[in-house]
Amino acid sequence: MTTDWQFDVPVAGSRHLPPDARYMEALSSQGYGFDVAIADLVDNSIDAGAKDVVIHFLRDGDQLVSLLVVDDGKGMSDEDLDIAMTVGGRRDYSDGALGMFGTGLKSASLSHASAVTLISTTKRTRAAGRRWLMERAVAGFRCDIVAPEYAQNLIDRYADRPIMWQGTVVRWDGVKDFPKYGGGGQTDRYLQRTINKLGLHLGLYLHRFLAKDDFNITIAVEDVRTGTVYLDFGVEPLDPFGYPVSGNHEYPRQFTATVPSVGDVVLDAHIWTPKSNIDEYKAIGSVIDRQGFYFYRNNRLVQAGGWNNFRQPEQHLSLARTAVNLPEKSGDAFRLTVKKSGVETSPEFTSALEKATDANGNTFLQYLNDADICYRDARKRSNTARKAVVPPGKGISPSVRETLTDEIPMIPNTDPISIRWQKLNNEHFFEIDREESTIVLNQHYRSAVLGGRRGGLNDAPILKSLMYILLHQVFEKEYSGSREKDNLQLWQTILVSAARAEINGVADSD
Repeated sequence: MTTDWQFDVPVAGSRHLPPDARYMEALSSQGYGFDVAIADLVDNSIDAGAKDVVIHFLRDGDQLVSLLVVDDGKGMSDEDLDIAMTVGGRRDYSDGALGMFGTGLKSASLSHASAVTLISTTKRTRAAGRRWLMERAVAGFRCDIVAPEYAQNLIDRYADRPIMWQGTVVRWDGVKDFPKYGGGGQTDRYLQRTINKLGLHLGLYLHRFLAKDDFNITIAVEDVRTGTVYLDFGVEPLDPFGYPVSGNHEYPRQFTATVPSVGDVVLDAHIWTPKSNIDEYKAIGSVIDRQGFYFYRNNRLVQAGGWNNFRQPEQHLSLARTAVNLPEKSGDAFRLTVKKSGVETSPEFTSALEKATDANGNTFLQYLNDADICYRDARKRSNTARKAVVPPGKGISPSVRETLTDEIPMIPNTDPISIRWQKLNNEHFFEIDREESTIVLNQHYRSAVLGGRRGGLNDAPILKSLMYILLHQVFEKEYSGSREKDNLQLWQTILVSAARAEINGVADSD
C-alpha cells in the first residue's frame, strides 16, 4: 500500500499542558554529582560579577547541618529572585555568560538537598529571599517567601566575608550526602574527602577564572554554636595544560578543523611531560579519562578529556591533550549538556578532525602519532632500569594498576596478584594464597581500615598498594626461605597491632 508522504504534520489547534508538580522530582533526578552541582552555583556567582565566592560547610558539633554558597556579586531584586527560582525562568544571558538553560540552580540544588534557599541584596534593594522546599514544590510549585528579617540577618552574617553590601547566599538544608551520624570521626573524614575532591574539581573546571588576580573561591568549615572555624582555604587553579616542560619540543601546535556548520575551529594540541606526578596531570582521573579534548565555553572548562567518538582512548595516548574553545554559535556541531559536564559532537566534527592541519601542513593525526611515540620512548627508558614483577590484578584500583604497569615492567604470561577480604583468624592480618595468586586480608579489620566508609571491590587503595609492594616478591618464587618467613611474621605482627589500635581508638588518644 502506498500513500503520498507529508513532510509536515498538519495540526488542528493547540492545548495548554502545564507540567505536573511532580516535574520537580524529575528535575532533581538528573544525576548531578556533588562537585558538578556546586560548580553550577559558582557559575551563577561568576555571571553576577562576583570577585569572591565562599563555599561554607556549617556543623553543629559532629553533625553537619547546612551548606552555603556566598558571593559578592551584583545581587538580585524581588523580581529577579522570582525568575531565578522559576524552573526554566526566562532571563537574558549575555554572550559571555556561563548560564544557559535556567534550570541549574534548582536542579543542582534539589539533587542534593531537600530545601534550597536563595537570599540576595543589591545596591538599591533590601535583602529578600525565596525557598524551595521539596515537599511543597511537588505539592503544587509553592515557593516560600523568606522573612525579610532573616534574609537581612543572613546577609549581615557574611558582612565581612569579604564585603556583603551586595551579593547572594544560596543555602542547602537536608543535604543527602551529609553523614547521618557524625560520631566516630565520620564527619571529619567526610569533610576531608569531600572538600579535597571539590577543591580539585573547582580548581580544574574554573582554572582560567582562578588564575586571575581578582577572583577567589574559598572553602570553609564553621561550627554554628561556637563560631570555631575548622578550615578556611583558597582553591588553587589546576591548569590541565600546566606542564613544566613539553613532552615534545615541537608542541604545542595549533591545528585548524573546518566544521561546515560553524566554520574553522582551532585545536591547541599539547603533549604532556612523560611520567609527570603533579596534580595538573594526575588529579584528572585515569589514563583513559585524562587524554583527549578539553572543551571550553566562555573560559569555563566544560569537558575534561575524551575523544568524542573520534577514536578509542588507549594508554599510549595518555600524554595527548587538546584545548578547544567552543564557538559562540555552535549549532548542532557542539551540544553542551545541561549539567555543563560534557559536550556532544556531531559526525561533521569527527570528519573535520581527520582533515585538520597546522600552518605547515602537519596533520592532527600526526600529532596523535607523536604523542604515542613520546609515551612509548619514555616507558622504554624507565623499564630498562627496573626489574620486572608479577602484575597487579583484581581488588587493586584500576588507576593504581595503571600507575604500577606504567612505572614497572611486568613479567609476561603470569597470573596477576589479586587482593580480597575474607574471614581469617584474628591473629592474622593477611594470608598468602600462592595457588590462587591472591593476598587475602582479614575481613575483621576492614571497617577499621575504611574508617566507616562503604567497602567495595577496589576499596582501601593505599593499604592494598602497600601490601602489593610489600608482598609481590613472594609470588615470584616457588617457596619462601627462612629469612623471608621471618619477615612475613614480623609484618603480620605489626599490622595486627596497628589494626587493633585503630579499632580501639588508641591512635587518636594521644
